[in-house]
This record gives sequence, structure tokens and C-alpha cells, in this order.
Amino acid sequence: MELEILLLLLVIGAVILLFVTERIRVDVIAVLAALSLTWLGLITPEQALSGFSSTAVIAMLSVMVLGHGLDRTGVTTRIGRSILGTAGTGEKRLIATASLVTGGLSAFMQNVGATALFLPSMLRLSRLTGIPSFRLLMPVGFAAILGGTITMVGAGTLIVVNDLLMQADLAPFGLFAVTPIGIPLLLAGVAYFALFGSRLLPENGRQVTVTPQEELIRTWNPPCCISYLRVPVSSPLVGRTREEVHLISDYNLHLISLAEGGDILYTPWRYTRFVAGQELGLLGNTDDVERFLSDYDLRRVRAGRSAANVMGDPNVGFAEVIVRPYSSLSGKTLRDLEFRMKYGLEVLILLSGAREQRRDLADQPLQAGDSLVVLGRWERILALGTNKNFVLVTPVEGASLREPKAVLAVACFAGAVALTFTGIPIATSLLSGALFMVLLRVVSIEEAYRAIDWRTLVLIAGLIPLGIAMDQTGTAAFVADQLLAVTAGQHPLVILLAVAVLATFLSLIMSNIAATVLLVPLVLAVAVVPGLDPRGLALLVGLCTSNSFLLPTHQVNALLMGPGGYRNRDYLRAGGALTVLFIIIAVGLVYLFSF
Repeated sequence: MELEILLLLLVIGAVILLFVTERIRVDVIAVLAALSLTWLGLITPEQALSGFSSTAVIAMLSVMVLGHGLDRTGVTTRIGRSILGTAGTGEKRLIATASLVTGGLSAFMQNVGATALFLPSMLRLSRLTGIPSFRLLMPVGFAAILGGTITMVGAGTLIVVNDLLMQADLAPFGLFAVTPIGIPLLLAGVAYFALFGSRLLPENGRQVTVTPQEELIRTWNPPCCISYLRVPVSSPLVGRTREEVHLISDYNLHLISLAEGGDILYTPWRYTRFVAGQELGLLGNTDDVERFLSDYDLRRVRAGRSAANVMGDPNVGFAEVIVRPYSSLSGKTLRDLEFRMKYGLEVLILLSGAREQRRDLADQPLQAGDSLVVLGRWERILALGTNKNFVLVTPVEGASLREPKAVLAVACFAGAVALTFTGIPIATSLLSGALFMVLLRVVSIEEAYRAIDWRTLVLIAGLIPLGIAMDQTGTAAFVADQLLAVTAGQHPLVILLAVAVLATFLSLIMSNIAATVLLVPLVLAVAVVPGLDPRGLALLVGLCTSNSFLLPTHQVNALLMGPGGYRNRDYLRAGGALTVLFIIIAVGLVYLFSF
């Protein structure tokens, strides 16, 4: 064994050990690995820094900006509502539905793009349902990777396989030739998390950035459970007003939205009359909702399918406001002020001195320094903050939402994805989409910079030189030759298993495209042995270089690591058995169809 190969294997071993023990942050490990290769003379200084200008980093940066643009225009909220309406709020059904949709989309577009589209939606669903993001993101990300195996254009590795087959004068695979293998892989991944996700997914994620909304909810613990009810013709509620049914005093419920004829009214006035067909959004305890539902013969509506869905609206939120000293409102009650009608906001909590009130708020006189927790549309909250009688404590998160730009945001994203099918490199295509989002003022350039997770980019950029060293020093070829030499003359299943394990291993420490380019010529040479199908072996390489679940080295895993608050051990725990399951299914089906 040459000295360069030995040194590189030692570096790889040290990197894997650091990843597993987590003594150092992953991005620092990646930079340390790149510099170590330079210090040892295995690559040049220029190669050590080449990852920062790589297409993978540019593509990752671009999808972060594209995803932010979709989120800021409300597109992700609409996607989240659709998923919520289909799956409900149950964790398993929500994960399964989102995984199937994401995996299906990944069959026809790059899995990083599919993940970028659904990432903001899943984060918003996490806030709406109370399911932690670290329970949702990993299964959906894995499904995006698995979905790329459904067609020959779903993953870059499979596209490369066809190119290499044509170079070797072998027939390429048709678009859906891999579908009988890819669909079982995706379904197995979905079933895997449905059956074992509760034990494999992290119970407590790493602390991620807390938004002002989350901080307010933790501090005040306002009622956050919203139920949606429809008023049938036979209901005794028909014709009565909110004031007459004493929603707050008798049921401790807040009517925060009322939908009728396609229109939605937030925090309706107390003299608004109920009519048949209306859908009500009620904030409060489930037991109180059940009591109100029973008393007035109402019908439940699933949250995602209700026209009155308020918490799925990014323009609505909680805020804390304080009555100013010397305010002209001192001594007046919320009823005197007709607060709900005048300001369009629902008061949920009133803190006056040391006394906190959550019921019978309407007749409580306000005093200077009183704190109010309100719920309503952001523009109403912002208007209240400019009123001389109030001080707005909570930052207005939704003030910069640009729903009229939603069509432009979708066009930029779809255009970027479409460009990838014209032969333009994915990084160039996605960066073009991100640039047009800035030029069309979907997002500002300052927002674009803030949307980028630099830790993720440094992780990817730092690991790319490791792949360069694997190729340049001949280490990858050495490992492949040794393994294939051991399996020479063995049963085809043994050879297939060895190829699958080798492809999986190399995909963890070098780019999956590079691993495919390296291994396909080697397995084609091995396939001269009678009984081995060279196209089948090449296809197995293309599949198993996407089997990247053990470490956050795949672009999809790296993209989700920050928002999900994941650690390396989380990938090892959840991805370990899935990696083995992937190999078993891929090897078994390739053997069945090709040998």
C-alpha cells in the first residue's frame, strides 16, 4: 500500500470518528479535514479550497434562497394546508403523506430542489401541529433521496450511469426502467418510519433559533388549540349573536375567524349574527369546544379543509402590547372601546399588576402598564403598535409577507427546475432562479443573504476535497479493487452485495456522482465473468450511491441538519437500519430483474 493511500485512510478514519463522537462541530470537522489533506501534501491548497466554489455549494445556496422566497410569499403555507387537509394532524399520517408527495416529486426533479420546496412547508406544519421539526424533517428528507430512484432522471447518479453505459457501447436504460425498484424503495422508507419512527427519531432535538412568536407562546402560554366547526341549518346557533351565546364567559372560547361564502372575517364583532353554512374558528380547550359543539349541534371540520383556518395563515399571529402611561384609555373597558371592532384583534390575556385574567375580560378597566396578549392579522397588530395609546412589544413577523408575489416566486422556482432538464447544470439553473427572485423583488438581497445557512455550506465545501483526494491518490480505486478481488468467482448475489456496500461506503465520503463515475467502469470490467449482467451492476451502483442516510454528507441531509437541529448520531440511529434495508431491496430486485 502506498504511503498516500495509507495517510488518506487515516484521515478518513479520523473524520468518521469525529463525526460519531461529535466532539467538534461538523462544519469545523469538514474544514479541518480539507486543511489536513493540504498539510499532508495529498492535495494542493487550491484543491483544498475548491469546495467553496463548487457546483454543490452554489446549488445548496440557491435552493435556500428559493425556499425562502416561496415561504415569504405564502406558497409554502398553501402547500402545508393541502398536506394538513389530507393527512390531518396525526404525526404518522402527516409524515407518510408528506414523504410520499416529496418522494413522488423527486422522481422528476433533483431531490435537493424537492426538499427545498417542502422544507419551509414542513417547518410551518411543525408550528401549526405542535410536532417538533426534528420529528418531521428527517423522514421527508430521506423520502426525497429515495424518490430519486424512481426514474432515470430523478438522481444525478442514474443520469451518469446511462452516459457511462453509452460510452461503453451498451444500451442505456429507459426512463422508467428503474421504477420497479425505486417505488419499493420509497414505500419501504415510508413504512420504515411509520413502524419504527417513534423509536428511531430523536426525542429531543438540539436547540434551534426560537422565533419571537415561539418565545411569546412559551412565556404567556396562550390558548393555541384551534377547532373548526360548521353551522348546520338545524343548529340553534343560527340567528344568534356572539354576545348572546356568551362564548367567553360560558365556554371560555374565542371566536377568531368566521368564514362565509368564500370570505373570511377575523375576530368578528360581538353583534355578528351566525347563519347556516358558516365555519367558525374557535380558540380554546378541547373539552370546552366539545361542550359548545354539543349544545348547539355543530359539525367538526378538519383544520386543513376549513375555509376559516386561521393558524395556517402566515398573516396571522400573537402579539403582546402594553397600555402607555398617561393613556387616554385608562379606566375604560374593552367593551367601552369596542376593542374587537375598532382594532380587529382578539384579546386573550390581560395582565394588570400582578393579576392575570383569561376570562371576563370585556368589563375589566384598563390601567397604564397593563399587558394584553392579542391575536389577529399582522397589519392590524402593526396598526395597533403605531397607536399613541399602546406600545407593541412583539416584533411583527408577517409585515413583510408578499402574497401578491406568490406567482412570481413559483415561476422562478419552476423555471429553475425546468432549466435543469435542458442540459444546463443544476447549480447554474438554481442560481438563475434565485437571482430572478431578487431582481423581481420577491426577496431583497439582504433577505437572500440572511436565508443562507453558512454552516451547511461550509460542511459541504469542506468535504468535497476529501472526494478529490480519494480520486487523485488512487485510494478509491484501491479499495474497489481489493473488495472486488475478494469476491471474484463468487455467486452473483455475493458480488452484487459487495458492489452495493462499496457504493454506499464511497457515497458517504465523496460525492455520489464521483463515486458513480469511479465505480461503473470497474464493475463493467468485473462483468466480463459469465453470468454477470454489466448493465445490472451499473444500475446497482447508480442506486446505491444514493444510499446516503448514515451521515449528513448528502446535500439533502446537510440542508435539513440546521432546521431540524440534528446531530450526527441522529443520522446514524435513524439511517443505520434504513441503509441495510436499502441494500437488501436494491440487491434483491436488481438480481431478480437482471440476472
